Amino acid sequence: MGLTIAQKIIKEHLRSGDMTVGSEISLRIDQTLTQDATGTMAYLEFETMGIDRVKTEKSVAYIDHNTLQSGFENADDHRYIQSVAKKHGIYFSRPGNGICHQVHLERFGKPGKTLIGSDSHTPTGGGIGMLAFGAGGLDVAVAMGGGAYFITMPKMYKVNLTGKLNPFVTAKDVSLEILRILSVKGGVGAIIEWGGEGVKTLSVPERATITNMGTELGATTSIFPSDEITRDFLKKQGREEDYIPLSSDADAVYDKVIDINLSELEPLIACPHSPDNIVTVSSLKGTKVDQVCIGSCTNSSLFDMLKVAAMLKGKTIKDSVSLSVSPGSKQVLTMLADCGALSDIIASGARVLECACGPCIGMGFSPNSAGVSLRTFNRNFEGRSGTKDGKVYLVSPETAVAAALTGEITDPRLICENIKVDMPEKFLINDTAVLPPASLEESKSVEVLRGPNIKKFPDARPQTDSLTAELVLKVGDNITTDHIMPAGAKILPYRSNIPYLSKFCFAVCDESFSERAKAAEQSFILGGSNYGQGSSREHAALVPMYLGVRVVIAKSFARIHIANLINAGIMPVALENPDDYDLINQGDILSLENIYEGMDSGKLILKDKTSGKDINLVCSFTERQKGILKAGGLLAFVAKEN
Repeated sequence: MGLTIAQKIIKEHLRSGDMTVGSEISLRIDQTLTQDATGTMAYLEFETMGIDRVKTEKSVAYIDHNTLQSGFENADDHRYIQSVAKKHGIYFSRPGNGICHQVHLERFGKPGKTLIGSDSHTPTGGGIGMLAFGAGGLDVAVAMGGGAYFITMPKMYKVNLTGKLNPFVTAKDVSLEILRILSVKGGVGAIIEWGGEGVKTLSVPERATITNMGTELGATTSIFPSDEITRDFLKKQGREEDYIPLSSDADAVYDKVIDINLSELEPLIACPHSPDNIVTVSSLKGTKVDQVCIGSCTNSSLFDMLKVAAMLKGKTIKDSVSLSVSPGSKQVLTMLADCGALSDIIASGARVLECACGPCIGMGFSPNSAGVSLRTFNRNFEGRSGTKDGKVYLVSPETAVAAALTGEITDPRLICENIKVDMPEKFLINDTAVLPPASLEESKSVEVLRGPNIKKFPDARPQTDSLTAELVLKVGDNITTDHIMPAGAKILPYRSNIPYLSKFCFAVCDESFSERAKAAEQSFILGGSNYGQGSSREHAALVPMYLGVRVVIAKSFARIHIANLINAGIMPVALENPDDYDLINQGDILSLENIYEGMDSGKLILKDKTSGKDINLVCSFTERQKGILKAGGLLAFVAKEN
């Protein structure tokens, strides 16, 4: 039986386990990346491990999230990351150099290599043929120290593409179509491989948009073949030597095959407040738009920006609309300026923002009260924009421009003739904003600089054999990490200060949660389906751990979050019968006995002392995960093992 692309890379990097679906495997990791909103904590964790030098082929620290320096906190974190990177063998991408996924695709990604990053959209690298995973900072720290990355061996899905995209139908629309088909839970436990004749019509930036958005499916990762299109992209980046061909075997077997005819697609739009709430753009014709944002790691490539500039050239945006444009990297911004396209964008009335994540994570450019914002981003969770009642829609750059010009949701095919974008024969290569680390000898004298906002990593508590505590919070389905630990300009600067950050935990759902959890000292949380979807931010586990949450019960969990909970020493368990969710109420006193035995058997009985009901729970932990929970988290486990 032949192998898929992902199976080939897994086989080459396998360190333990066998490639049986559902079993635990560990992988050798070639590259890591961090961004500053999660990176400060990841490097504090790395320092705690006591390893002098990273052991990966390449590790890069990016500054792209907390670039708004309205106080000392972000600036101090950036200084800390720069100094720790210099000391420990990590490349440092300075603020303004660009968004981690865009820059990594341009300058560092290599087909056939493994990459994990402390950002859930790290699978963007799959657009270039990498096996790239989003992960919590603890997992990234361990990989930087030479440790393996543990995952459950995924199923293999294939999306078979035929045909060719019509004008003004884009890779973003392909992403929205697969979300329409599978939903935000449909990719859980699977790697999605994109293939078929239609793949040959997609450029690397288009492929990267699709693998980036694969995160919203809950997929382990997504990947494209590495072919002559990949080779051409790398050649234009001056990195042709990094190219290797990669394709699946003709007799590879997939657990699911989905067919999409690119020729039959039309412009699509994700409505508030979920990326899978998909309708056609034409069905919302005439909906008033207040704001348009173009950029993010999903749609900020030179290819995207040149199309935006071509549509805006000689035109002025509607006076009722505010338009922002965020190029994905310094390379993109400079090339836009050199060819005159940036002038066309500016002349239209657009505001050009820094090469950073910006509005996507609520870092500025929030919409007005109850405003409608069309964004080329990957997430439209409630409140993520920074405006609690903002209505965020996800669209392609072309649909975004059409709305900016007309002031309402408009099918771009109705207002523009076909635009042709000529990509350059060679990209501008200037890596001066990527600072190399000190040599091994020089690193001995490098001082790591810490500001007063940087607090020590919180101590987790070992999982005991019994627990009686209050259910301090009951929440519904599709609770995201933005619900658990919000982002935004007011909160992100405190990502390195868990005690202060804890004030905002679950504030979107219940503003009194933090104080109640702290007063309870130890507690349970109950969630619905797909608990913890969205970002890879481990703070959504670390902060509840700091507040005394010991067990999270849910109907089901998102992949990265369940790993982060275990790494933080919080035990995730599922309801055997999802309908039992209705039997448990916030404020109930719950009890678990014989927890260690239950970890082994996979079955636990939850006693609701308030209602008198017994409820069956199920869990599935590897021996390693049991050890992590009993030790009180991954760092304690690694220290014990060493």
